[in-house]
Amino acid sequence: MIPFLQICIEIALGVLLLALVLASVRILRGPSLPDRIIAVDLFGTLCVAAIALLALYTDQPVFIDAAIALALVAFFGTVAYARFVERRTVEETNADD
Repeated sequence: MIPFLQICIEIALGVLLLALVLASVRILRGPSLPDRIIAVDLFGTLCVAAIALLALYTDQPVFIDAAIALALVAFFGTVAYARFVERRTVEETNADD
């Protein structure tokens, strides 16, 4: 691997690690359920990016398949959470009437 590319990937992995820590803080601290859902989606996206960088770093293209699978699961999970929040909000609104 080209040394410059290796250094860039290592720096990108470090930045992604920092972003994962910050997303974890947002998941744990809130302040609201939609904020947590967005943070979970961000966490999934960051994990996909980290796996893709790992595939480049190790020169193992099989990790790209894992990244694609994780992206699909994260997307469907976010859609499911959003529908849950939407239904919960509608039920709370109807209960108030």
